[in-house]
Amino acid sequence: VELADALSRITDELRAGSHPAAALAGVTADGPIAARLLGPAATATRMGDDVPAALRRGQHTGTAAATELGRVAAAWSLAERHGVPLADVLVGVHDDIRWRVRFGAGVRALLAGPRATASVLTALPGLGVALGQLLGADPIGVLRGGPLGQTLLVVGLGLVAAGRAWTEQILRRAVPR
Repeated sequence: VELADALSRITDELRAGSHPAAALAGVTADGPIAARLLGPAATATRMGDDVPAALRRGQHTGTAAATELGRVAAAWSLAERHGVPLADVLVGVHDDIRWRVRFGAGVRALLAGPRATASVLTALPGLGVALGQLLGADPIGVLRGGPLGQTLLVVGLGLVAAGRAWTEQILRRAVPR
């Protein structure tokens, strides 16, 4: 969100007639994430260096916002190569980032129910053992009482862990990056 806000400000300044170096000079006021991600580009514009290359170098920081830097770098490169107004291209990137943030938030909200269901299903085997113990069936004694019980315990714990990991993997892939 901070990167999108910074792009919005930069686009507004470019449309008002500012030079890209002047528009990028204000990234320090856009917040720490924007300053860290766009700071090298601001330095590159002041020095007359390649701005898309500076943006691509910042792309390898591993954060979610850093992946958007590739789009900003491609847009900047497109504007330089083909003479397209930089503000127009950055508006498209800004809109795309905003849409991705909103879409990701919506998907995460929709996945709250499945996440809660997965948590309940993960806890059910433990609750079953506790209920059996309360009713006097002694499932803990069975699970500790010999090689068959210990094998069942290990297999059961393995299946619970595998189910939880599988569910998390499915839910993680559903949220866009």
